[in-house]
Amino acid sequence: MAITKTSVFLNLALMLALFLALSLAEGRTFAIGFAKSGPQCDSVIGVQEGNTCSDITQQFDLTTEFFNSINPNINCDALFVGQWICVGGSG
Repeated sequence: MAITKTSVFLNLALMLALFLALSLAEGRTFAIGFAKSGPQCDSVIGVQEGNTCSDITQQFDLTTEFFNSINPNINCDALFVGQWICVGGSG
């Protein structure tokens, strides 16, 4: 079986595509030299029974906007005991 330039190129392209697909599936990016922007959490608490997002923002003197920026995936309608909530950092 003769190896041609085309088959080598296709194999390399297939391996690169597979590598990129796996990297994306794991949530990794290749932004070399660029800082990842997004929320930075410096302090967390565990939700206790009866806590609401409003209670937590008042207790830690946070605005609703800032609280939501450091907790982007929080569902305030479905908090559960022991859930980690960010209460300090940068949004």
